[in-house]
Amino acid sequence: MENLELQGVGILLVEDSWHVGKALKTLLHVLGADVAGPAATTADAERLVAECTPDVAIVDINLREGERADGLIDRLHEQGIPVIVLTGYAVVSLAPGKAEAILQKPVSKEQLLAILLPIIARKVDR
Repeated sequence: MENLELQGVGILLVEDSWHVGKALKTLLHVLGADVAGPAATTADAERLVAECTPDVAIVDINLREGERADGLIDRLHEQGIPVIVLTGYAVVSLAPGKAEAILQKPVSKEQLLAILLPIIARKVDR
């Protein structure tokens, strides 16, 4: 049976690794989310946000060709879009309050839901 805990939730996925992006997108679709992306660069991500504002963004901190997502995370934060940072690193320097959570790859469905569900519940309550 399908588990549609994220039914109707719009998620921006920013991930430069094709395999990780595809796996995350598949997982989020199975959970019922509407996924924009994966975008491999901040320019791609910003184009997707301009087309449709997501409820939440899942952003890899290190993108294609050494690009860092700090600027994108700042802009999403300014637009009131909650950001979950994904990283392959144990420690990430990020300004406090910019991200809802920092998750280390590989991330499990349980870890992702534990972070996403409270964020979505907050947005629904507004």
